[in-house]
Amino acid sequence: MLFCPPVIRAQAGGIAPEWEVRKNLEALAAHSQRLEPILDQIRPQEWISQGAPEAYIAQVKNTREQLQALAYSADKLVKEPDRLTAALDAFFRIEALEAMLRSLGAGVRKYQNPALADMLQSAVAEGTTHREKLRQYIVELAADREQQFKAVDQEAQRCRAILSRQPAAKSERKNQEHR
Repeated sequence: MLFCPPVIRAQAGGIAPEWEVRKNLEALAAHSQRLEPILDQIRPQEWISQGAPEAYIAQVKNTREQLQALAYSADKLVKEPDRLTAALDAFFRIEALEAMLRSLGAGVRKYQNPALADMLQSAVAEGTTHREKLRQYIVELAADREQQFKAVDQEAQRCRAILSRQPAAKSERKNQEHR
């Protein structure tokens, strides 16, 4: 019988260790919680009388929902830090949240309070480090997965080549001889 040894996973050379990923995600979650009190101070309903579009009301609601979704995604990634889809989901949620907060900040600056807008902008900037660490982790994780798939494919090709060179098994030869 032919034995094809399994591909042994190479140690993750460039990938951040799980504890570091978890630490970054915990910091990201703490950062998200600090955004809540700032969002509580934003009053888009009062902006309407100043000519602001009503879309800001929905934007505040969507921003809160995005914060909750980010917390869920980050929690999922903490539980399974090697899942590329979970990492991408968290990253894209951060990107969407930051875009919403920048837009919301412009409304706060124009219709409510420039100091509150500065506070919001500062909070968004504070989260940039966590987003960049997550982005780097995603790139490293994707590169690692590509290497794993390449190694698995090479091993499968090697095994196929070995199997194709093996003579037919005795029982197959006997069946062919009796026909």
